[in-house]
Amino acid sequence: MSAAYPFSAIVGLADLRLALVLNAVSPAVGGVLVRGEKGTAKSTMVRALASQLPEVAVVPGCRFSCEPVRPDEHCPDGPHDPAVGGVSRPARLVELPVGASEDRLAGSLDIERALTEGVKAYEPGLLAAAHRGVLYVDEVNLLHDHLVDLLLDAAAMGTSHVEREGVSVRHAARFLLVGTMNPEEGELRPQLLDRFGLTVEVAASREPRERAEVVRRRLAYEADPDGFAARWADEDAALAGRILAARKVLAEVRLPDAELERIARVCASFEVDGMRADLVTARTSIALAAWHGRTEVTAEDVRQAALLALPHRRRRNPFDAPGLDEALLDEALRDPEEPEPEPEPEGDGPDGGGEPPAGSDGSDGSERSDGADRSDGSDGSDGSAGQGSKPTEAAPSSAPGTEDAPVSGAPAGSDGGREQAAVAAAEPYRTRLFAVPGVGQGAAGRRSRARTASGRTTGAQVAAGRVTRLHVAATVRAAALHQKARGRTGAGLLLRRTDLREAVREGREGNLVLFVVDASGSMAARKRMQAVKGAVLSLLLDAYQRRDKVGLVTFRGAGASLALPPTSSVEIGAARLAALPTGGRTPVGAGLLRAHETLRVERLRDPLRRPLLVVVTDGRATGGRDALGESRRAARLLAAGGVASLVVDCESGPVRLGLAARLAGDLGGPVVTLDELAAEGLAGLVRDVRSVA
Repeated sequence: MSAAYPFSAIVGLADLRLALVLNAVSPAVGGVLVRGEKGTAKSTMVRALASQLPEVAVVPGCRFSCEPVRPDEHCPDGPHDPAVGGVSRPARLVELPVGASEDRLAGSLDIERALTEGVKAYEPGLLAAAHRGVLYVDEVNLLHDHLVDLLLDAAAMGTSHVEREGVSVRHAARFLLVGTMNPEEGELRPQLLDRFGLTVEVAASREPRERAEVVRRRLAYEADPDGFAARWADEDAALAGRILAARKVLAEVRLPDAELERIARVCASFEVDGMRADLVTARTSIALAAWHGRTEVTAEDVRQAALLALPHRRRRNPFDAPGLDEALLDEALRDPEEPEPEPEPEGDGPDGGGEPPAGSDGSDGSERSDGADRSDGSDGSDGSAGQGSKPTEAAPSSAPGTEDAPVSGAPAGSDGGREQAAVAAAEPYRTRLFAVPGVGQGAAGRRSRARTASGRTTGAQVAAGRVTRLHVAATVRAAALHQKARGRTGAGLLLRRTDLREAVREGREGNLVLFVVDASGSMAARKRMQAVKGAVLSLLLDAYQRRDKVGLVTFRGAGASLALPPTSSVEIGAARLAALPTGGRTPVGAGLLRAHETLRVERLRDPLRRPLLVVVTDGRATGGRDALGESRRAARLLAAGGVASLVVDCESGPVRLGLAARLAGDLGGPVVTLDELAAEGLAGLVRDVRSVA
């Protein structure tokens, strides 16, 4: 087996390096979440961390890594005699695959042997293997909900508890949790996000020399892994020694009251929930002081700790990425008794102040000219062609009584030949649950009914393989019929393998919600498009909460395009929606055909995830001699494939053609108007969608 890539040989990524080292110094910090684009050496650095961790002393032969001095009293391999002593071994790095089963993570009890032989047989899982080491989850944001729940319980309690039909096992499970993720693939559940002590954003360097050095070292490693590791062995050994020295200093580090109050003031100013942020920031500050060989925490330690511990804990909207404004942080860190900083010297303009920069309204640069706050460090762009202000602010305002006229000034109901700038969405609102009919078997989520590993028990079935979810009543009933033939004479029940019945459980699954949005000229009315975007944004927010995948198809002009391939990142969906312009003809058929192709490809990738098609249009098909016929044929093609769908009718005005309702009939799904969406928040969609067979 070739040597792992050396920790010291990794180029750049100073924040990630520091966060991992601080956790190695003080495991009480609580782990690291690494967010960043693919190909940035996230996994390489985490895997290299194991070689820097000090060795651990364990009880010989214990599968649960018990400490020799203080063995776990609940250890399944116990009891252990402290007088026996221990042996040292390297700390483990245990990887949790995204598709792992519950039994693989927590361990499993052999129910069959327990019932038929009376043996309490337990097979340890990954939580047991990671005890006193590192548990690494790559693509942690894609982890199934039932595994997330197990991780949350273990991280909170420091123990893993496995129970199956009255037979239970408990063991210690204290580990350093490290997760990596690509934000483009979706965000983490807030509960799990808060369990990570620190968070770090990583990105590839844009400096050519640094990038060249990364490639140079990687090629050298691939050519001779052992020789490359040997060249960096001294640096790695020195780093491991420094970590060990910092651990010894850790207990002597003092956190002065002034710095503790500074930590509390910072956490309060960012309105973090609960007290975990204060504790993590304090522990990180202490670890920083120990890492630098000091025995007292300083204000700079607190600042650096806050930059690592608070970005993912501040209050934010669901579609906002974690982040921390350093100017606000410095203001919160400032001692109230300190004098205000001296203002910047004014320019030498005629009124004592400098001339405002070109294009500004005289502001100091902290706000955009449209009044929107820029304290989050953004560049003012919302994804629409790099404009510095919101497109709706740039568009001419409508005169009273003409809010629903097309932005371009084209007559209402026309195709609006010119492309119009994107308008902002209306405020999102809470939607009612709507689900795909039937019972699926897809990934765990919170939308449609599905057969799942967890949930309420709805029946029993003959066990096909190893029994993990025993249905006791059904098993007893199956065995009762054969007791006389088996010669039972005592009080005990005589069981055979064929008697065992497994529980059938029903929970909820996540779906693929594919939006097909009409962006043609007939939709370009300012008020109408704002309402349409507000409705879709509300559904995106609902998809985020219910752990769905989302996709976005738009059609306008000459055809349709897949604006957002199916993904778990609803944040990207919201951004693409905000930048969506309108104008041109209405190729409804092209949009539906693109949706059909998208669903076909996605079904090959993930055959168990059931789709829900949401078509947002006024139904006016234009763009060809038989545009209406083409749209109806495409709709019937989707219906024939069993795709559950609904149509949001955006038609407005005194005269309505009912084309969207006809389209919904061809799709075999319900139709709801924009007015109904705004008034009821999709109240009728649950029963309407479920009524579709």
